[in-house]
Amino acid sequence: MSLWNAFTENLVFCFVIWLLIWSLILFFLMGRDKRLSKRRGRRIPEATLFFLACLGGALGGCIGMQLFRHKTQHPKFSVGFPMIMLVQWALVVLLVFAGPAGGRSISP
Repeated sequence: MSLWNAFTENLVFCFVIWLLIWSLILFFLMGRDKRLSKRRGRRIPEATLFFLACLGGALGGCIGMQLFRHKTQHPKFSVGFPMIMLVQWALVVLLVFAGPAGGRSISP
């Protein structure tokens, strides 16, 4: 295994872990924001939710949106979160398959 292949494999692994951690955070914040909305408490700003989605939590935001039935009527969320998620996971696919030789090992 070449040094480049080892680097890209570790990069993909780290990026996926990054996405999953931020997804968990945003998932729980979507649930918290839903509870706060029911209790009429101080809400989490929409800009914060989008910022966390852009950091990597869009998958968790999408799952939380559906599971908690929260923000599903807002087009900027119901369209925005899935679009951000597609870009993030397309980057994972790109890192996996667009490495040296399209993911194939090169023999010297």
